[in-house]
Amino acid sequence: MNTALTAVLENESTSGADADESAPSRWHARLSLGLKSGARGTRLVHNEHDGPLYVQKPFYPEGAELPHLYILHPPGGLVSGDRLQLDVDVEEQGQALLTTPGAGRVYRARADRTLQHQVNHFRLGADATLEWLPLETIIFPNARTRLETRVELEAGARFIGWEVTSLGLPACDLDAAEAEVSQRLSVIREGKPVFIEQFQLNAQTRRLYQAMVGMQSKPINGVFVAGPFPEESPFSAKSAASQQRAQWIAEQNHQHSEAVLKQGGNVLAGLSQVGDFVVGRYLGDCSEQARQLFEQWWQALRPELLGRQACPPRIWLT
Repeated sequence: MNTALTAVLENESTSGADADESAPSRWHARLSLGLKSGARGTRLVHNEHDGPLYVQKPFYPEGAELPHLYILHPPGGLVSGDRLQLDVDVEEQGQALLTTPGAGRVYRARADRTLQHQVNHFRLGADATLEWLPLETIIFPNARTRLETRVELEAGARFIGWEVTSLGLPACDLDAAEAEVSQRLSVIREGKPVFIEQFQLNAQTRRLYQAMVGMQSKPINGVFVAGPFPEESPFSAKSAASQQRAQWIAEQNHQHSEAVLKQGGNVLAGLSQVGDFVVGRYLGDCSEQARQLFEQWWQALRPELLGRQACPPRIWLT
C-alpha cells in the first residue's frame, strides 16, 4: 500500500477503546497504473489499487500498440470525506486510451461540509500518447468538492482529453448552483505550464455564474484539449500555415456549432488555438450534447495528432 495513503488511513481510524463509532465514514481509494511499450505493443505492467477503484483488463480494438482501459469506481460516487486518486504513467513511446463506463457523481455533502476530493495525475514519457475521455461528472445539490486533473508531458508526448461537468441534473430539475466546486485542469509540458483551466463556484462567485459575462446559469460546462501538435502540422503555433489553421478552426466551429444548435437550446461552443494546442469549450444545458460535440472534435483531430482514425471505446455502445 502507498506509504502516504497508509499514514492518512491510520490517522483517520482508531481501534479498541479509542474508536468513535459515531465518527463520519471516509472512504479513500487509489489506483496506480503503469504502461510500457515493447515488442508486443503497449502493455499494462503495473496495476495497484487501494480501496474501490479498479481497471478492467486492457482491451485492444485498435491492435497491440494501444490498449483501451476502463476506470471503475463501484460505489458510483463521492460522499463527504471520500477521496479518489488516479495515477497513470505511460512510459516512453507507450500509448493508452482511458475512459469510464458511467458518469461520475458527487453527492450532497454532510452537515459538516467535509470535502469530496478527486485527483487525476497523468505522466507521459517521451513520445508517449494518452487519451482521457471520461463520461461527465454530476455535481449534486449542496455538494462540496475539489476535482483536479494534472497532465505532465515529456518531449514529444501528446494528449487528447476532455472533462464535462454537470451542475445538478437539468433533466430532473435538480439545480446544483448552491454547491461548492473547485475544478482545475493543468497541462505541463517539459516542466512548464502551457494550459491551466480553473473553475470556482462558491458564495463569492455565484453572481458571476449567473451573469451574462459568466456562465449565464448554464448547468453544463466542458473543456476539450488536444496537443501539442508537431511543428510541421498546420495546427502548430510555429507552423507557417497559420492561415490554414485559422481557417480550419473557423470551419469546425461553423459546422459543429450548427449541428449542436439544431438539437435545440441556447448553447455556447467553439474551438480556439492556445499555443500548440487546440482547445474547445462547451456551455449549455445537455451533457450528452457536450460529449457528442467533443467526440466530433476528437474524430477530426485524432488523425492529425496521433496518426489514427477515431475508434470509439466499445463501452460507449452499451
